[in-house]
Amino acid sequence: MDETPGEGHQEVAAALNELATGMVRHLLSERRTMSLTTAATLSRLEQEGPIRLTALAAAEGIAQPSMTALVHRLEDQGLATRVGHPGDGRVRLVAITDAGRELMAERRRAQRARVSDMLASLPEQDVRALGEAMRTALPIVRRMVRAAPQPRVSGGASPS
Repeated sequence: MDETPGEGHQEVAAALNELATGMVRHLLSERRTMSLTTAATLSRLEQEGPIRLTALAAAEGIAQPSMTALVHRLEDQGLATRVGHPGDGRVRLVAITDAGRELMAERRRAQRARVSDMLASLPEQDVRALGEAMRTALPIVRRMVRAAPQPRVSGGASPS
């Protein structure tokens, strides 16, 4: 019996979900130095630049009071700061600091090292097969993510 396109999509979706979930769980299981929400927030600030606290909370899918508390902790740790909005001096934006950028870079280095250690335990043939699969899959997944509908979040550094 032939598989319908929807069934093929479900199989690929399940495999991608298992891959992402498994890797995230493994990478977060050891030396959990920050919560996933904290890491996601710093990553967003690093990638997108300064943003209003309300927009940051919406983008991360958490309540504004929770984001306010998180931003206060990040400020206390020197990882984030408040800056003025270039188009409206009354508005304050949340931005990542140089210390926050360095922490995120170190986190990425540590995660790459952990995955590299995992790969070192595999036969070279498996590592080559994974490498080939990633060279094929990663650009496709990146396009898929870019094309996915994104929640509208306003309030960044550009005037609305």
